Amino acid sequence: MRLLISPDNVDEAVVCAAAAEFLDIVDVKKPDEGSLGANYPWVIREIRGVVPEDKPVSATLGDVPYKPGTVAQAALGAAVAGATYIKVGLMGCVTTDQGIEVMRGVRRAVKEYNPDALVVASGYADAHRVGCISPLAVPYIAEQSGSDVAMLDTAIKDGRSLFDHLPVDVCARFVELAHEAELLAALAGSVKIEHLAALTAIGTDIVGVRGAVCEGGDRNRGRIRPQLIAVFRAEMDRHGVTVG
Repeated sequence: MRLLISPDNVDEAVVCAAAAEFLDIVDVKKPDEGSLGANYPWVIREIRGVVPEDKPVSATLGDVPYKPGTVAQAALGAAVAGATYIKVGLMGCVTTDQGIEVMRGVRRAVKEYNPDALVVASGYADAHRVGCISPLAVPYIAEQSGSDVAMLDTAIKDGRSLFDHLPVDVCARFVELAHEAELLAALAGSVKIEHLAALTAIGTDIVGVRGAVCEGGDRNRGRIRPQLIAVFRAEMDRHGVTVG
């Protein structure tokens, strides 16, 4: 399982670079703009410059509306800025067809620029609270659009985790559907150390965290600390999680 850490500025990315041996993907986001808030292209570029070359950089495009052209242009911008994982939060999509249309545009924009980049379709474990597509529809959307990764996060960051909204068996089904479609399965959403046993057991490919490696567990006011990244990684290894 790969460990994805989400700094929100260049200074935090430098911290991640100092702890690069413990993580696998550096994910650029802007938490004050939402669950998958998009940061500026120049921030993506600067973070790409400070992160070791062998560590891929991921960038979120935001909790996007159902505006396929707008989202495709944003995706290309993130790719040009240096991201090789392009992550889309399908907040504004209420049907699978809408999700597929958005993600097909993203895939084309990204892959025409960099065929090796990975496109991530992200839904929300608490979709019922924001009125978007069902979590279990995301692997189908990712498959039909030619994306590479199906992901779940939480839309509302109020301390409740992925597993507070979806039972472990439903998350396991999400991972199973992704794998049946030959996709990677990524799970995030106020994930804590105590969730690693379940994430390992269901075969998660990528686990995404921020608050768990921030001071006080606070994703907004706390700052990422290298010792917390090391502790989180050690617990992953204790559960038999390997980088892959």
